[in-house]
Amino acid sequence: MQVKVSEVIGQSNEGWRSAVQNAVNEAGRTMKNITGVEVINFTAAVENGQVKNFKTDVKIAYTE
Repeated sequence: MQVKVSEVIGQSNEGWRSAVQNAVNEAGRTMKNITGVEVINFTAAVENGQVKNFKTDVKIAYTE
């Protein structure tokens, strides 16, 4: 079995967990059999002192 890895950015207004899930959901449209995810980086925009627009850089492992 060969495992492939792709880097994807996910975003959400609700939080980092949701941003990771959105990245997995988006990747799942073209990548079948997702087996794992590694979060590389967390970032977010701040507006008027409030954290907004959470982003995650993730590596997604999958098989074909």
